[in-house]
Formats: sequence, C-alpha cells, structure tokens
Amino acid sequence: MDFTSARKSMVEYQLKARGIQAPNVLHAMEKIPRHLFVPEELQEYAYEDHPLSIGCGQTISQPYMVAIMTELLELKPSDKVLEVGTGSGYQTAILAELAQYVISIERIHELAEEAKKRLTNLGYTNIKIICGDGSKGYPPEKYYDAIIVTAGSPEVPESLKKQLNEGGRLVIPVGGANLQVLLKIIKQGNDYLIEKHTSCIFVPLIGSEGWRKIGEN
Repeated sequence: MDFTSARKSMVEYQLKARGIQAPNVLHAMEKIPRHLFVPEELQEYAYEDHPLSIGCGQTISQPYMVAIMTELLELKPSDKVLEVGTGSGYQTAILAELAQYVISIERIHELAEEAKKRLTNLGYTNIKIICGDGSKGYPPEKYYDAIIVTAGSPEVPESLKKQLNEGGRLVIPVGGANLQVLLKIIKQGNDYLIEKHTSCIFVPLIGSEGWRKIGEN
C-alpha cells in the first residue's frame, strides 16, 4: 500500500475538505506515518476517517478529530503542552511536531511503554511519557500553554484548569459516557472563557477527576 499517497489524500479530502485550515497542523498530519501507530493488521485502514482499536479497550481517534483538536490548541513552537491520554502516541507525535515540549500521561502501563518505544524509534526527543492519573494533570511541571484531553470527561477537571498558563488553552470532550461536546477553555486572569465546538464520542477519562470507572463518575 502507498502510505504516502494515502496521507496526502487524508489531508486533502478528510481535513481540508472539512474545514481544517492551519498549515502547521496539515503539514504535521501529512508527515507523520499514522499507520505505524495502529496494529499491523489494521494498517491498511489507518488513513480512513474513523477511530481504530489499539488494544487494551482503547482507540486511536479519527484523523479529523485529531486535526480539529490540534487546531483548537493554536500551538506555537515555544509552547509546553500536556496531553492526557497517550494511547498509541499518534496525537503525541502531532503535538511534538508543533510545540517545544510535550508531557503525555497514560493510565495503562502497556500502552505507555509501547508509545514511548514507538516515539523514540521515530526520533522524537521533546516528549516525556508518564503512566498515571491524567485527570489530575501533572503538577510537577506546571504551568502549560496548552492541555489536550483525548478521553471524554463528565466535567472539566479543576486540576487541569489550574495548571494552565495565562492565556493557556484546554481542549477536552465533556459530557456523558456515550456522547460529549468538544470544549475549548481559555484562561483569562481569574476567569475561563469556554467555547463549545463539535459533538464527539471518546473513550471515558478514568481517574479521580473523571469517571471513577466506566459509566460512573
């Protein structure tokens, strides 16, 4: 399979055609080999616009959702980013292309270790992966210019809001277990500006400030 052509088609017909405009996001998604972030038996489907299983009951998000969440972060090359939910590491790689430094938290040890090896093999040196409860963020290295949560939460975790720099952006799906709304939250002094974007469906954010377990908060 010609994965290079598949990536170009993904960018043209799934991302640009649906309104993704940020040149840095489009460039990163055309560059990064998404097929290397899914199981070998699913690689032929890697550039189709739907989520795919990565094991452990988790998924890699559809390309459009990765693109819109990344675009909403408005990343600059000097930014420090926190990602909650490493998964396979694909979104992590996108962030690492656009920002100075990325800290990514994954609660499932197996996925965290696999993502760490994969990203190291691809040459990324500006990523730190931690296994833990991402709903609490990562206070040791606060504050962050941008935070992205790749799992659905019943509400916005207060710890994540408190770890934003002034002007920092938090992008997170919030809602019930079966349907969420993508929110962008911007820190402005002591206030937080909240923007509502598209509806979406993510695996649940499990943690002390998310779902206690699947289906219960």
